[in-house]
Amino acid sequence: MTDLIEQIKNKFSESNGFSGFVFTENLNYPMIELPKDRLLETAGILRDEFKMEQLRDVISVDRFTKNDRFECIYNIYSLTNKTRLFLKVRLDSKNPEVESLFPIWQSANWAEREAYDMMGITFLNHPDLRRMYMMEEYEYHPLRKDYPLMGLPGAVTLPKK
Repeated sequence: MTDLIEQIKNKFSESNGFSGFVFTENLNYPMIELPKDRLLETAGILRDEFKMEQLRDVISVDRFTKNDRFECIYNIYSLTNKTRLFLKVRLDSKNPEVESLFPIWQSANWAEREAYDMMGITFLNHPDLRRMYMMEEYEYHPLRKDYPLMGLPGAVTLPKK
């Protein structure tokens, strides 16, 4: 596993034109923090050159900070090499958007839709970006940290006791 990670680190090094890539760990698994505009290209290289065949999950995070408030963390896995890798991109506070990974891994479909619905992250060029849980006309995103804990007054009629 460490040989593969070293090959990935060498591929995405600054000397190969990949500036802004930071290699860290998440739960003892390797993680690459990268600029969001390099995500689609990086995912394609990881799938084609390093046999990372599966996107297992997309996690959206609200850090509730002024800049780069949102993050998307992608959990990818190689069945061939039995290796897990995380990709992390930081997103703008006012307009959180990133390219969809659906063209690389079709398993991104529902995970990106869920992040869109619950967190308000827009996945550009997603083939069917619509809400999964909330009504289409609902203008809020319930997993954001600025969403009221008890919900919005009058938004949903609660049953009487």
